[in-house]
Formats: sequence, C-alpha cells, structure tokens
Amino acid sequence: MARMGGSRHLKALSAPSVQRIPRKVRPWTVKPSPGPHPADRSLPLLIVIRDLLKYAETAREATKIISSGQVKVDGKVVRDYKFPIGVMDIVELPSLNLYYRVVPDPTGTLRLVPISKEEASLKLLRVEGVTTLKGGHFQVHLSDGRNVLVRVEDPRKPGQLPYKPLDSLVLNVPEGTVKDHIEFKEGNLALVVWGRNMGKLGKIVSVTRGWGWDRSVASLQDSAGNSFETSLSNIYVVGTDKSVVTVTQG
Repeated sequence: MARMGGSRHLKALSAPSVQRIPRKVRPWTVKPSPGPHPADRSLPLLIVIRDLLKYAETAREATKIISSGQVKVDGKVVRDYKFPIGVMDIVELPSLNLYYRVVPDPTGTLRLVPISKEEASLKLLRVEGVTTLKGGHFQVHLSDGRNVLVRVEDPRKPGQLPYKPLDSLVLNVPEGTVKDHIEFKEGNLALVVWGRNMGKLGKIVSVTRGWGWDRSVASLQDSAGNSFETSLSNIYVVGTDKSVVTVTQG
C-alpha cells in the first residue's frame, strides 16, 4: 500500500530560510504542522522556545514546556510543539510575564520583539478578501486564516462594508473582535513582511496596479528618506503616522 501524505520529517539543510537555526549542528529540525501559516513562512513553536527565546536547551525540554500548557499563542494555550508561528502572531509565557510579537527581520528570517502585556491583547491582520454571505452580510478573510463576520444594517443597500482587501484590522485576542481599522492608501505606514526588502518600514508613496497583487508595485519611503519598491502581496499597512503595534526592535 502506498504511503499517503508528505514526509513528517525535515532535514535542517532543507528547512525554510525563515527558520533561524544552525544548519549543521543538528541534522534534523521540526517540520511545522498544518495551521494558520504556510510551512515556508512560519516557525514551529519548538524552534521559537528553544532556538529563538532560548528557554530550553534541548527539544525534549522545549516539548515539555509546551505540552504542560505554559505557552500561549494569540491568547490561547497551544500544546502542539509543531504549531506554526507566523508574522504578527503573539507568543506569551504568562508564568514568566513575558510577551512577544513575531515580526519580519531584514536578514530574511522571523524574529520576536518584546511587547507589553496590554499590547499582547492586540493583533494586526491584513484583509485578504471579502465574501458576501446569504442575506447580504459580509465575511472578511484575514491573513492568519481566521474569518470575521460583519453585519450591516440594511443588506440591500450597497457600499456599507468599511473594509477592503489590503486594509488591516486590529483585533482583540483571543476574542477576535475588531478594535481598529487601518485603510490601505497612499501616505499610510506599511511594513514589508516578505521579499528582498523584508523588515523595512516606510510610508506608501505610490501604487502601480498590475494583474493581481504579485504584479502590482508599491513605492515606499522610510524615515531616512530612502525609497524602495516591493510587491503589494509583501506589505501590511500598520498605521498612519506611526505603527499601532510594535513591529521593530527599537
């Protein structure tokens, strides 16, 4: 009988570039389980605890910490050591009163920046798409796989949905209620989460539309006046004059 599904193992040399791990120290690494983020754009929770935060020296120690319920992701306890952690996720260790946000690093990897307990209840997500439901209400699809139902007063009246693709929503976690809305438009602040300019923060100067997000180009300018360009699919709008959540080390 043929084996079904892909391999459950992953060699360190073949691991996605976002995993900040020593490639030749251990021959094997952890393969992320299916979840809210793609495998090539996420970190297994074990790697976060052992290699990034260094709260464990071995995989066994990290697994024990995770399986005992000492780690929360977006306000919920996660016991799966393979759980994929991606951009804007919030990792908590409540027993140590430590809170972190996952952000892109200019080196092409993902890193964690410390945040306050108050900010740990806020998660910024990009609107990936909108679906009209039966009855005229809307379902908003977000970048971590979750959906938000938006009810309108009069479903027969057009133009009532305040959100559109590429906008960002700030949610209260773990409840998932919308706290703030950031419109994608010129002049607002955006973070590059993938691509050659990964980790850069700048204001949107102009947008050249093409066929889809991948072939549309956004021109940005950082605080030092340096200009750079990237695909629309690579950016999250994070604020107007300043970011509404912590996205950089400083």
